[in-house]
Amino acid sequence: VQLQASGGGLVQAGGSLRLSCAASGRTFSTYDMGWFRQAPGKEREFVAVIRRSGGGTYYATSVKGRFTIFGDNAKTTVYLQMNSLKPEDTAVYYCAARTSSRRTMLSELQTNRAYDTWGQGTLVTVSS
Repeated sequence: VQLQASGGGLVQAGGSLRLSCAASGRTFSTYDMGWFRQAPGKEREFVAVIRRSGGGTYYATSVKGRFTIFGDNAKTTVYLQMNSLKPEDTAVYYCAARTSSRRTMLSELQTNRAYDTWGQGTLVTVSS
């Protein structure tokens, strides 16, 4: 599977953006799908995950209540709806897929190593 992330851009603080992650030619219903971000000079960090087969969603504390991860009915695109954006949300955002058939713990899904496929990243800049 290949992932294509899009939707980044420049937005003022308090604004909204929706990021998209398209899975080429495959559905993601049997994958765990995550969003991560990397700010300049910082390590890549977990943002949100939607677990496979209707397993639910989970968010980093810093974005909970502002961001929503969800998929389309065709199960080929995962979205990250970002509301009430803050300057500290500025980062390159990456979508990722865990395609392994082996289920893993939620704690593992919050780490980079849990995912075997990554999109190219899309830049989000939030101005104050």
